[in-house]
Amino acid sequence: MITIRTQNLTRKFGDLVAVDNLNLEVEEGEIFGLVGPDGAGKTTTMRLLTGILDPTSGDGWVYDKHIVKEAEPLKENIAYMSQRFGLYEELTVMENINFYADVYGIGKAHRQETIDRLLGFSGLLPFKQRFAGKLSGGMKQKLGLACALIHTPKVLFLDEPTNGVDPVSRRDFWKILYDLLKEKVTIFCSTAYLDEAERCKRVGMIHKGKLLHCEEPEKIKKQWNAKTLEEAFIAIIKKAEQSP
Repeated sequence: MITIRTQNLTRKFGDLVAVDNLNLEVEEGEIFGLVGPDGAGKTTTMRLLTGILDPTSGDGWVYDKHIVKEAEPLKENIAYMSQRFGLYEELTVMENINFYADVYGIGKAHRQETIDRLLGFSGLLPFKQRFAGKLSGGMKQKLGLACALIHTPKVLFLDEPTNGVDPVSRRDFWKILYDLLKEKVTIFCSTAYLDEAERCKRVGMIHKGKLLHCEEPEKIKKQWNAKTLEEAFIAIIKKAEQSP
């Protein structure tokens, strides 16, 4: 099943083309990585797919919902964790999660069971009474993820979720993401870490708003005769910039 699909999706800000005729398909239950340098169009793509921004032209569908015409029902099936997820540092871990449960209208009957499960798999159970402002960077990211998952979304959008997080916390975060795949959650993740992108089933390489290449990491490296994804990405960008 195709969970995310775009057709010539474009977004302009004045003369700047932030996303340029994006054509993309993401299957249910896969981790898809959108890779590119700062200013490549990753965050704009995320905001288009989550219905936060309207496209200048083109179309997109997420879980069979049109990103413009069905923006409100779309949000029932997705979660979006931005680079600066809105945690409330003066609230405890539990208070933050309960706040988002209220926002999403999670009933009292199954709320505690869901919260216990999220705290358990994120490793936050021992810290549920700690103020969010007192958590480490990695733990804040885990709390942000738990809050984003409180309404059991079918598609999870993560905008550079491990940026600035230490290597151990990054590893733990990715273990949580792999566990989510068992529940057939589709994960669309942007990252500037090429080593992290290799953990994705498929990778889309975006530069100056254009999707330059989209394939499995190992196949990309083989096609470009590269030892690492970083080498392949540099070669792809160089070729794109030499093209008329």
